[in-house]
Amino acid sequence: MKTVNFTAMKDGTRAEYEFLREQEDAFFSHTADRLLRELGSQAQETIGGYKVTRLDHALQSAARAEREGADTDWVVAALLHDIGDGLAPQNHDRMAAEILRPFVREEVTWVVEHHGAFQMVYYAHYYEGWNQFEREKYSGHPYYQSCIDFCERWDQSSFDPNYDTPPLSHFESRVQEVFARKPYSPEIIKEGTVIGLPPLPAPA
Repeated sequence: MKTVNFTAMKDGTRAEYEFLREQEDAFFSHTADRLLRELGSQAQETIGGYKVTRLDHALQSAARAEREGADTDWVVAALLHDIGDGLAPQNHDRMAAEILRPFVREEVTWVVEHHGAFQMVYYAHYYEGWNQFEREKYSGHPYYQSCIDFCERWDQSSFDPNYDTPPLSHFESRVQEVFARKPYSPEIIKEGTVIGLPPLPAPA
């Protein structure tokens, strides 16, 4: 069978849907490759005006996370947190969160989903009618501090063209690892668990 025969889903047979499941499984196995390609495209397709490209920002964010001893969930989230910028610029944070949600713990997904609101503390006071402290509506949430720390330590600080930034290939194995996980596994999602960011190293 090369294609199904039906033209309306309700007319499909068991054999056709078993065939399609095989096609889907093969397609799903390359999710990480597609994400890496999309991220790589952000070296050219980028928001103007910054000193770095969106790819540079992603790599810098992930490198900072990695150098502070963050686990793979955090590093991959830092790498992909703005991957929606090109296709969904008005809700890029939610788009990135939905990509990550089946494969990383709930805390990390929540932080990515809300980082746009938390980032507003750095700039929203320059725009009329914007709420600089939008993040305060989440002040009672268990993951509130994790999102503050993510933004302060890895996101808002990663626009430096002189930062020692590794290439995208450096993170490829981590991305492959995350998206090879069984989706929505309770052992991965760790619903309600607060781990936070790793402690900052003591000053020299």
